[in-house]
Amino acid sequence: MNAADDKTIVREYFNSTGFDRWKRIYGDGEVNKVQLDIRNGHQQTVDTVFGWLKADNNLPELSICDAGCGVGSLSIPLAVDGAKVYATDISEKMVEEGKDRSKQTLPNAENPTFAVQDLESLSGTYHTVICLDVLIHYPQEKADEMISHLCSLAQSRIILSFAPKTCALSILKKIGSFFPGPSKATRAYLHREADVVRILESNGFTLQRQSMTRTRFYFSRLLEATRK
Repeated sequence: MNAADDKTIVREYFNSTGFDRWKRIYGDGEVNKVQLDIRNGHQQTVDTVFGWLKADNNLPELSICDAGCGVGSLSIPLAVDGAKVYATDISEKMVEEGKDRSKQTLPNAENPTFAVQDLESLSGTYHTVICLDVLIHYPQEKADEMISHLCSLAQSRIILSFAPKTCALSILKKIGSFFPGPSKATRAYLHREADVVRILESNGFTLQRQSMTRTRFYFSRLLEATRK
């Protein structure tokens, strides 16, 4: 199946059964053990990124694009701390949920701004572009295109997460344990870190900070790169 079909699958999944599943995972209600593990892993990734940006002590000066924002788990805290945030997701339902959660936290604010967009249609320029837990849905060739496009929008910095292609994770994926259970509905693509770094460097970025989140069912490599 080609990348265009992958995008259609992702959009349809996160606007239907996938939305209900991931809304629970990204919330604080009761979930099963696997979903709780994924929730905790995703939150660790979000907390790491937020910690990086918070430590720089300049959030109110930043414009940030949160590409693939989901329900706003990162966008909303960034906006609370003063960053100007443009939050986008391919799923209309995810964006609406993000707006609702934002209103609960920031009832009278127009920031963050939420919009329904896929990565390829993003435009504009931002100090920092962030894309978390999105590349797993796309094969390497398509991911390369997406990363290059995101780089073109970033004035100073890009932060990405992806499921790393290692021997151990490749085996887990092959035997169906990477995203176990009947709720699996999208492909899980693994990416070699060397390939991601290569495409970042080819777009004029240099690796600065990195981290790895590893739980039982959630694996995410996090890279921060800045313009040379």
